[in-house]
Amino acid sequence: MNDGQPRMTSKRPYLLRALHAWIADNGMTPHLVVDATRPGVQVPAFAVSDGRVVLNVADRAVVGLEMGNDLITFTARFGGVSHPVRVPVSAVLLIYARETGHAMALPEDAEGVEAELDDAIDPPGDDDGGGDASPTPKRGGHLRIVK
Repeated sequence: MNDGQPRMTSKRPYLLRALHAWIADNGMTPHLVVDATRPGVQVPAFAVSDGRVVLNVADRAVVGLEMGNDLITFTARFGGVSHPVRVPVSAVLLIYARETGHAMALPEDAEGVEAELDDAIDPPGDDDGGGDASPTPKRGGHLRIVK
């Protein structure tokens, strides 16, 4: 599938950082919804509900927030006690603004999605440039605008 093309890094950390900045720049409070059952997630057990935890990641709520390409780390208070928090970027399900509820679910990084996009750009069997005199319409994309 790669055909010698350079492999791109995950878009998830870039989307997270951009949306975090956008929410904060608009004076809102960014929150992350995290799948706490994923390996590497370090949060206080009492903060987890139904396998998920909601984390306030506003600058005023955390200390030392670092949103790297693989890991998000910071210190936050839970029940008045400071706890270190470590969340793999892959465990973040969505980011949202508390005040408005505007949210974005983060896409999974999957080879299948890349294969679908490759096929949409260069469909298999279209190499000869020929074909039917009346080609069948191609299926539309799977992307949609999220407001």
